[in-house]
Amino acid sequence: MLAALAAALSLDAGISPASAQSAESAAAPSAETEPPALNEASYVIPDVSDNVLKSADVVDSHDRYSLKFGAAILPLDYTTFTQNAASKEQVGVQDDTVEVRSFRLSAYGFFEIWRRWNYLVSYEYKGFDRDPGEPNWAATDVKLATTFTGVGTLSFGKIKEPFVYEMVGDSANLPQSERLLNPFFKSRNVGIQLTNTVFDQRGTWTVGAYDNWMTTGSTFKDAGKEVAARFTALPLWAQDGAEYLHLGLGVRYVGADSGQLRFKGNPASNVTSPYVDTGTMLGDHAWNTSLEALWDYGPYSVLAEYASSSVSSASSGNPKFNGYYAVASWVVTGEHRPYDRKAAYARRVQPAHSWGAWEVMVRYGRVSLDDAAVEGGTMKGWWTGVNWWATGRWKFSVSAGDVNLDRYGIRGNTIEVLSRVQWIY
Repeated sequence: MLAALAAALSLDAGISPASAQSAESAAAPSAETEPPALNEASYVIPDVSDNVLKSADVVDSHDRYSLKFGAAILPLDYTTFTQNAASKEQVGVQDDTVEVRSFRLSAYGFFEIWRRWNYLVSYEYKGFDRDPGEPNWAATDVKLATTFTGVGTLSFGKIKEPFVYEMVGDSANLPQSERLLNPFFKSRNVGIQLTNTVFDQRGTWTVGAYDNWMTTGSTFKDAGKEVAARFTALPLWAQDGAEYLHLGLGVRYVGADSGQLRFKGNPASNVTSPYVDTGTMLGDHAWNTSLEALWDYGPYSVLAEYASSSVSSASSGNPKFNGYYAVASWVVTGEHRPYDRKAAYARRVQPAHSWGAWEVMVRYGRVSLDDAAVEGGTMKGWWTGVNWWATGRWKFSVSAGDVNLDRYGIRGNTIEVLSRVQWIY
């Protein structure tokens, strides 16, 4: 078992860095949080039936092992940009781009060797969590997990760090198309973590330690060590999950890689150059903190997050960076966003009408990497969009953003429009 995990991780090193199920949504929400969904044949947009998709699953009749498959296919993104002269001077010309945003295949299930082990392996093309310059194909998840009664679930392998709501959750479930707080989190890392629910699933906690030296080629001594923790609570839970208030707190220690630290981020786009970027800083570590809140009242929801980082870098003046956003959404057709109390985040909308579920959203956000001797820039902007959850798996969306960047003593402006098609199983 451990040999197989090591082999998978070494393969990743060589290429470097839900009802319906996806690799990130392998644990379905409880039935009480699911609105009524229609049969696939009832939707205007055709879809493959669950019976066909599940026909490839393998489940042992003696409950000793299982093998199930998932896929996340975002076959087409088209992004257009309109920039003023100052923006072109700051970040260069951003070209209109058509791209395959993500294509992920996953296998998950369990097996019995001494005790029950859950596993998840996924491989992805141009994933949401891929850094610029990394190979197009990479292993996204390589995870083993087992549960100890009264203690929690222990997971290890290449896994998600429990920090920042828009990263902890499956990005395909969010009302917004792209994440904004990228400078403050790392998506996957090699490590070990323990998680559990408390107060009858009205709260969760997760703690973990990580070190990516096996997959980056760094020595164990030089690779940055990271520790992260996330704590959540549900002070409000009503109407069988159609109304809830989620609150969360995260902390993350980031050790420097070979004595260097860097923070950079894009304006909620996968295809732009970095808009805010500290460049390489000499330093020892950074302490990141985050706050998150999600309020859902039937078809209405508001999600807000704040993240900050205190950097130990004497040569840069020990700067402090921060970012935040708030997004409000309305599912016009009346469905709500079901909440998974074990994972402590909301799943995607499940349409209850033949024409699917229609959602409108608006977001404001700001990220600043300007402080002390560091001039990484400050960007802020508005985004708005429409999501059509055509079936339980198909989603079509269009969003537009108006982003200002203050950097190099000038203010640049970018208008971006993103069209997306996605299919999740």
